Amino acid sequence: MSFTLGPDIRITNVNSLPPGPFQLTGPNMPFDAFTGDTIHQYFQMVQQMDCAIDAEHVSKDNPTGCLHDLQSAITTTFRTALTDTPCDTGQTMAFFNMQNGDAPLFKELADKYTMSDNYHQPVMGGTGPDSQPLGFADQVFFSDGNGNATTPPAANIYNPDPQAGTLNLYTHRAQWFNCSDTGQPGIAPITNYLSALPYVVDTKCGPDQFWQAVNVNPAFTPKGLVQTGLAVPPNTQQSIGDVLSAHNIPWKYYGGGFNADGTGSALDGSYCNICNPFEYQSNYPGMVADHMRDVTDLFTDLTSGTLPAVSYVKPDGTMDGHPASSKWTLFEAFAKNIIELAQSNPKLWAETAIFVTVDEGGGYYDSGFIQPVDFFGTGPRIPMIAVSPFSTGGHISHAYSEHSSFVKFVERNWMLGTTLSDRSRDNLPNPNQDGDHAYVRRNMPAIGDLFDLFDFDSHH
Repeated sequence: MSFTLGPDIRITNVNSLPPGPFQLTGPNMPFDAFTGDTIHQYFQMVQQMDCAIDAEHVSKDNPTGCLHDLQSAITTTFRTALTDTPCDTGQTMAFFNMQNGDAPLFKELADKYTMSDNYHQPVMGGTGPDSQPLGFADQVFFSDGNGNATTPPAANIYNPDPQAGTLNLYTHRAQWFNCSDTGQPGIAPITNYLSALPYVVDTKCGPDQFWQAVNVNPAFTPKGLVQTGLAVPPNTQQSIGDVLSAHNIPWKYYGGGFNADGTGSALDGSYCNICNPFEYQSNYPGMVADHMRDVTDLFTDLTSGTLPAVSYVKPDGTMDGHPASSKWTLFEAFAKNIIELAQSNPKLWAETAIFVTVDEGGGYYDSGFIQPVDFFGTGPRIPMIAVSPFSTGGHISHAYSEHSSFVKFVERNWMLGTTLSDRSRDNLPNPNQDGDHAYVRRNMPAIGDLFDLFDFDSHH
């Protein structure tokens, strides 16, 4: 699918839209349409949120002071407008209208089961950094492969300062930044903002540790070979997969396109390697045989009742709903198939919970309150629906959660009695709701464990 630069003429009144959110769909832009992509990288998203350096906009209702008012401005100025491909021309403010028939499956699931309207992408950034917390409740730093921090090549170190004579054209867009050094470009303003908040935030920026600003390939290929080219060095952090294995609790990661990867077939290349947090681990090659499968294997396990206790499921690039490369209708069809297969096995369905979410919000505008818990995030809200016999009734949860919350859920549900590390986010407490504000927490920083999405007591 290709796009021409400039406004998408399929959008109703695209050249006369007033500032602010607008409906993407219309007579010439059906819901079942390919759309343009937009920016979702660390420094761009921090700018988009517009959280003043001195936290001057902090208030009781908005204790982090983020204004969320620079979405389109940053997207169209961080590079040379209309000469860099792809170039977003304002689609960051577009929305689907579920009341008029857009996203029908998600609306049906939200009406019938439990939805969170305070679930967030874990960090500011793209798919890779936002997927890592699903395995580690943390980010992965640049290392020597043995757990020791080391410095990337100079060409791979990010400089988000604007070039002289430009509005916001970054000096050097690369892969890594060192947030422990406030003398590095772009670091001091964020550190100063975090220190000005009305609660204490540990940046979690270890000495001389470099962290991802953009997506970078993991250390290994899906089949467990060493990744060639630019890649994140092998990571020695403990993952939730390691803990599950140590407790003899079966688990698998089902990735669409896994079987086709490296075969040269039509689906070769559709597997999302940056989506699998376990591929960043130094012990990943030893995990492949027992824990890595294709989505086609998931279908078999669902129908045969051989699903492991914990399952990760990621569609391939054609089905994941990503703008430009996929469509939301395809992701809905993917999710519907899995849910119906689970429900077709009564014994399996009686004790199953399916969390339906996305990796990150893609840089699109959202007005929801954002709670910084460290230097990396959290980020904007994303969808989360819990589909289960224990989550019926159309309940809406306001508990502040993100992908690390899934790790907390697994640890609590299987009574693992541990956290992944001294610094991982599963150490954060569950949020206590402020009586005057449904979305702001009294005990920040805090993230939930997703148990509030279920009603276990009335069933068992």
